[in-house]
Amino acid sequence: MKNSDPRALVVRETVSLYEAKTHLSALVERASEGEEIVISKSGKPKARLVPMDDVRASREPGQGAGRWTVRTDFDAPLPAEVLRAFEDPAE
Repeated sequence: MKNSDPRALVVRETVSLYEAKTHLSALVERASEGEEIVISKSGKPKARLVPMDDVRASREPGQGAGRWTVRTDFDAPLPAEVLRAFEDPAE
Protein backbone atom coordinates (compact mmCIF):
# COMPACT_ATOMS: atom_id res chain seq x y z
CA MET A 1 0.00 0.00 0.00
CA LYS A 2 2.44 2.65 -1.20
CA ASN A 3 0.99 6.10 -1.53
CA SER A 4 2.45 8.79 -3.76
CA ASP A 5 2.77 11.39 -0.99
CA PRO A 6 4.59 9.88 2.01
CA ARG A 7 3.42 12.76 4.22
CA ALA A 8 -0.26 12.19 3.34
CA LEU A 9 -0.67 9.36 5.86
CA VAL A 10 0.35 10.35 9.39
CA VAL A 11 -0.92 7.87 11.93
CA ARG A 12 0.90 8.52 15.15
CA GLU A 13 1.28 5.40 17.25
CA THR A 14 3.35 5.10 20.39
CA VAL A 15 5.28 1.90 21.03
CA SER A 16 7.60 0.97 23.86
CA LEU A 17 11.33 0.70 23.30
CA TYR A 18 11.08 -3.06 23.89
CA GLU A 19 8.33 -3.40 21.27
CA ALA A 20 10.32 -1.24 18.84
CA LYS A 21 13.38 -3.47 19.23
CA THR A 22 11.27 -6.59 18.84
CA HIS A 23 9.36 -5.39 15.75
CA LEU A 24 11.80 -2.89 14.24
CA SER A 25 11.63 -4.27 10.71
CA ALA A 26 7.83 -4.06 10.59
CA LEU A 27 7.84 -0.58 12.14
CA VAL A 28 10.36 0.67 9.57
CA GLU A 29 8.18 -0.71 6.78
CA ARG A 30 5.13 1.05 8.21
CA ALA A 31 7.08 4.30 8.52
CA SER A 32 8.23 4.02 4.91
CA GLU A 33 4.56 3.85 3.92
CA GLY A 34 3.85 7.15 5.67
CA GLU A 35 3.08 6.31 9.29
CA GLU A 36 4.75 8.11 12.15
CA ILE A 37 5.79 5.90 15.07
CA VAL A 38 6.73 7.40 18.45
CA ILE A 39 9.10 5.27 20.54
CA SER A 40 8.84 5.70 24.29
CA LYS A 41 10.97 4.60 27.22
CA SER A 42 9.34 4.30 30.62
CA GLY A 43 6.23 5.92 29.17
CA LYS A 44 8.07 9.05 27.96
CA PRO A 45 8.46 9.78 24.22
CA LYS A 46 12.12 9.48 23.24
CA ALA A 47 12.19 9.20 19.41
CA ARG A 48 10.10 9.37 16.26
CA LEU A 49 10.27 6.95 13.35
CA VAL A 50 9.12 8.84 10.24
CA PRO A 51 9.33 8.29 6.48
CA MET A 52 12.44 9.70 4.80
CA ASP A 53 12.17 12.29 2.09
CA ASP A 54 14.13 11.48 -1.04
CA VAL A 55 17.28 13.48 -0.37
CA ARG A 56 19.29 12.29 -3.35
CA ALA A 57 20.02 14.83 -6.05
CA SER A 58 18.47 13.86 -9.33
CA ARG A 59 21.08 12.63 -11.78
CA GLU A 60 21.06 12.88 -15.54
CA PRO A 61 23.38 10.78 -17.67
CA GLY A 62 25.91 12.78 -19.65
CA GLN A 63 26.17 15.81 -17.36
CA GLY A 64 29.95 15.40 -17.18
CA ALA A 65 30.45 14.96 -20.92
CA GLY A 66 33.49 16.89 -22.12
CA ARG A 67 34.63 17.84 -18.62
CA TRP A 68 37.41 15.29 -18.48
CA THR A 69 39.39 13.06 -20.81
CA VAL A 70 41.29 9.82 -20.45
CA ARG A 71 44.80 9.89 -21.87
CA THR A 72 45.63 7.19 -24.37
CA ASP A 73 48.54 6.00 -22.19
CA PHE A 74 46.51 5.76 -18.95
CA ASP A 75 47.27 2.04 -18.70
CA ALA A 76 50.95 2.27 -19.66
CA PRO A 77 53.45 0.59 -17.33
CA LEU A 78 54.51 2.66 -14.31
CA PRO A 79 58.02 4.12 -14.14
CA ALA A 80 60.58 1.92 -12.36
CA GLU A 81 60.91 4.27 -9.35
CA VAL A 82 57.15 4.15 -8.75
CA LEU A 83 57.09 0.34 -8.98
CA ARG A 84 59.97 0.14 -6.48
CA ALA A 85 58.03 2.33 -4.04
CA PHE A 86 55.14 -0.14 -4.14
CA GLU A 87 57.37 -3.17 -3.80
CA ASP A 88 59.56 -1.79 -0.96
CA PRO A 89 57.95 1.21 0.76
CA ALA A 90 60.97 1.56 3.10
CA GLU A 91 63.05 3.05 0.28
